[in-house]
Amino acid sequence: MTEAAIRRKPGTPCWVSLMVHGLAATEEFYHALFGWEFVPGPQQLGPYVRGLLDGKEIAGIGQLPPDRHLPIAWMTYLATDNADLTAETIRSCGGTVGVGPLDAAEAGRMAIAADPAGSVFGIWQAAAHTGTAVAGAHGTPVWNELITRETSTVGKFYEALFGYDVEATVSADFDFVTLRLEGRPVASLHGRGRALGRDLGSHWMTYFEVDDTDAAARLVTELGGHVIQSPREGATGRHATVADPEGAVFSVVQSDPVL
Repeated sequence: MTEAAIRRKPGTPCWVSLMVHGLAATEEFYHALFGWEFVPGPQQLGPYVRGLLDGKEIAGIGQLPPDRHLPIAWMTYLATDNADLTAETIRSCGGTVGVGPLDAAEAGRMAIAADPAGSVFGIWQAAAHTGTAVAGAHGTPVWNELITRETSTVGKFYEALFGYDVEATVSADFDFVTLRLEGRPVASLHGRGRALGRDLGSHWMTYFEVDDTDAAARLVTELGGHVIQSPREGATGRHATVADPEGAVFSVVQSDPVL
């Protein structure tokens, strides 16, 4: 395991979190799947815990109020040096800000927003909490990809927001964009066209590193989740798309060393 950088360049995915109805049951699921242990986190938005590996923070899980029936989905947070200024830029570029900016105790300052295609994401201005603290181990976020209908419009939004260098691979049947910061790939956009499912719509997908994709997919099912796309070989390793018992979709990947 390696320590993640303390200060992340603005636009770098730095944290992932999930809001659910059954917090205790969700903790049990991810403990069994990834080996996470849990400690309390900031409570401004209700009960919230942080998942740890070897005492280092990996991801957050919060509990929705009983009367809130929001989509259950993993959310990617992008680093910023100024959450208020970034929120203003989101609005001016055609996005919306639904929550914040607000302080999360001593941890930092945050906001929850949506891009012009409706994909929800967070922005995080780090203070005491700098984000995911471990990379490259089983159960850690390894990649973030925006699944959307087409990448042209939404790609311009993120480029304007964080100044990414955009590398596009677009053809008649393939629409893919890599977002780079200082020459390093940090995230991607994947245009699915009509193949984009109506149930999820445009959304950010979190990929979690696993030691064995096939074993992880079987375990998801045994723990009450389900497999959406069976394990298959991809450009960066063997991966599968799965959902936890509350329906939060994510991917597991046994990645090649280059990912």
